[in-house]
Amino acid sequence: MALDKDQFIEDLKGASITDLNDLVKAIEDEFGVSAAAPVAAAGAAGGDGAAAKTSFTVELTEAGSAKVKAIKAVREITGLGLKDAKDLVDKAPSAIKEDVSEEEANDVKAKLEEAGASVTIK
Repeated sequence: MALDKDQFIEDLKGASITDLNDLVKAIEDEFGVSAAAPVAAAGAAGGDGAAAKTSFTVELTEAGSAKVKAIKAVREITGLGLKDAKDLVDKAPSAIKEDVSEEEANDVKAKLEEAGASVTIK
């Protein structure tokens, strides 16, 4: 007996949500499978993709008590002028460097933290 796919799809389109839910449960019971398994696998795959992140953003969250040192560090890191660096520090939280490698992000973070600033890497 051949399965008429087109007719089956048409039947599914005309079914109510409760009918479809009953169908899924019946298939799970009959074949010993679970419809939730692929969702869990997709979630695990998404976690692996996040672990392979290649570009990072360094964000200044707070200038700290030594604001002048933080401004100097921002100038050194970004190459901005004094006013632009001060504005960037004043409007914290703000992105200092975007789309950089993990190594560069960690270097920038170390320099800013040495100046007394609070930093996060995203």
